[in-house]
Amino acid sequence: MKTQIIGLITLFFALTSHSQNTNIKDETKTTTTTVTNSNGEKTYVKNENTREVQSIELKEEKPNTLNIETKDSPVQVTTTTKITNPDGTTRTVDIDRSSYYILNGRKFNVTAYNNGYRLLSEDKKTTGLLRKTSTNTFIYKNGSKTAIGYFNIKGDLVLENYNPKTDEITYETYKIIKQ
Repeated sequence: MKTQIIGLITLFFALTSHSQNTNIKDETKTTTTTVTNSNGEKTYVKNENTREVQSIELKEEKPNTLNIETKDSPVQVTTTTKITNPDGTTRTVDIDRSSYYILNGRKFNVTAYNNGYRLLSEDKKTTGLLRKTSTNTFIYKNGSKTAIGYFNIKGDLVLENYNPKTDEITYETYKIIKQ
């Protein structure tokens, strides 16, 4: 029994001391935004975590040398964004699409908001809300207008509107402004 316990302890220490052959770099960027309006002051906290993982690969071993050089290997980068709302709820965003967009010569700002995004006009008035669905699209709501939205390959915001009178779908594309 005593031998088995010592054997298990030795095995445990052997497994925990096994080294990993990867370089890992974690970087977190925190942005705090405070919005003051007639309802009071609200603070949003956005944490963007970027993790870079690179496997360590060795070049061929040369005879009569102690050190072996490493060779370049691909780096896998993953980014996650967590947004904490004023009410204390936290949500995770795969890709943050907050940016400036243009439609018909008017400039709009899409910013992360409670459960999706908020579309603001140039004079900082909310012109619509985008709520994420389970199918990686958004429901756009602006007064009486409701549409389905998504971000295309170029990063543009596309809204699909259904017109019941003509039984057709129309498209509005908010072009992203590269900065």
